[in-house]
Amino acid sequence: MTVTISRLYDNYADAQKAVEGLENAGVPHSDISIVANNSDNWYSGGKKIDRDHDGVDDRAEGAGKGAGIGAGVGGAAGLLAGLGLLAIPGLGPVVAAGWLAATAVGAAAGAATGGIVGALTEAGVSKEDAPLYAEGVRRGGTLVSARVADTDRPRLDAILNQSAVNLRDRSAAWQKSGWKTFDPASKPYGPEEVRKERQLYRPGIR
Repeated sequence: MTVTISRLYDNYADAQKAVEGLENAGVPHSDISIVANNSDNWYSGGKKIDRDHDGVDDRAEGAGKGAGIGAGVGGAAGLLAGLGLLAIPGLGPVVAAGWLAATAVGAAAGAATGGIVGALTEAGVSKEDAPLYAEGVRRGGTLVSARVADTDRPRLDAILNQSAVNLRDRSAAWQKSGWKTFDPASKPYGPEEVRKERQLYRPGIR
């Protein structure tokens, strides 16, 4: 049986280590996905490749169809070689690679629930956790998700848990400031809002 495991990270560097850890543990590139907030334009190293003009980065699209991400940039380069720029409703500009981003954009285009939330719940993430992950990315975080065999989950969870955000504690902090749930129609965070949010959760504060 295949399950989806996900974690939120405060910064891309921590998420990058998690992705590399999964790859080193034998998880195929096509089963891993990363979605990182890019409101502050930290990533400008590549233009979106959209040869079929459907608004979806072709590399993410290929991963969504089960193709090995990075096939056009040297298949051994790993998931992160396939990063592309996308816009997802409620999240704004993101840097993404893998099946989740492609599913989220497709879900949004098909008017499914909340784009990223719909993609997560469709993949098996609980309806309680999916909006929390989406809100975490909206506020400047990075989401890593992987489709794995249920029997491999304990050892892969251990890899993802390193430097991951405690989702329950973080959402409790948001709720104290009046937040209720992720709204895909809400205005995405701007660079200054993301900067202030990140300052609240410096390394060592989870």
